[in-house]
Amino acid sequence: MGDVLAGFHAAWEFGSDSVLIRYERGIRTPKLFQALGERRVPLDAIEGVTLTPGRRGTVVLRVEPRAGADPLIEAAAGQLKESGDPYRLVLPAERETLAEYYADELRPLLTESGRTERYLVAPPEAPLQFKAYDGKASFDGKAVSFRWSWTGASSAKWKAGDQSFPVADLGGVEWRSPEMFEGYLRLLPRDADVSAATAAAAAPAVPQADQDPAAVVFGLGYGPVHESLPFAAAVLAAVRERGASAPVPVSVPAPRRDPADIAERIRHLGELHQQGLVTDEEFSSKKAELLAEL
Repeated sequence: MGDVLAGFHAAWEFGSDSVLIRYERGIRTPKLFQALGERRVPLDAIEGVTLTPGRRGTVVLRVEPRAGADPLIEAAAGQLKESGDPYRLVLPAERETLAEYYADELRPLLTESGRTERYLVAPPEAPLQFKAYDGKASFDGKAVSFRWSWTGASSAKWKAGDQSFPVADLGGVEWRSPEMFEGYLRLLPRDADVSAATAAAAAPAVPQADQDPAAVVFGLGYGPVHESLPFAAAVLAAVRERGASAPVPVSVPAPRRDPADIAERIRHLGELHQQGLVTDEEFSSKKAELLAEL
């Protein structure tokens, strides 16, 4: 079609094989949309289109992505608010006839349905990072790293030390929205990519997110949706792209740390030791590990 339909917060350009969604930048545009920038959605990633009445004199045009087509939607797992749905285009009610025209033009082009075998919508690009309540998460496209914050990390995470997870060792990602109670991002090991029944049976062994070195927890202002969800989607896409190929061990020398940062970590470790949360042996071992990073 090649036409553009502009609404609140976004404009949709209809092509012969895709819909290009460009999100506006502005104080009223949801931050998730601003973070996404633009997204090209292939027509074979869409299985339906609807036009419904909206709020306060608006109508809503929405394309329905196929299950498994978009890593962002899969990572969100139904937790996005309606206003944060990237597949909704809100328009003034007086443009309903025009929106209906585009919906009618689009429907005959949608020939695919059901779950996809691979992601059809491109994920957010690495490198990505965000600040969680108990640490900083970063993803370079090959591995996810968690660097703990001395002000928020639990003693269990301090004992475990900073973490690095190669994509080859991961089976998935679990994202719980920071807008819900006890939000977090958890990395699932490769052997966790199993059936629902098996996962349910193993559930009691999974530690709380604040005690799990494979998870970072969110809080007020930490791990916001527009930062943590694209991060989760990018990791999820990398895991699926990696597929069932065998992991290749890679030895990467640890980067040298800022001496001031090491000193601060040792100080915090000493406080945990004085409080009885870390044993003498754990304190000595971890202190030697930190000093070795200088």
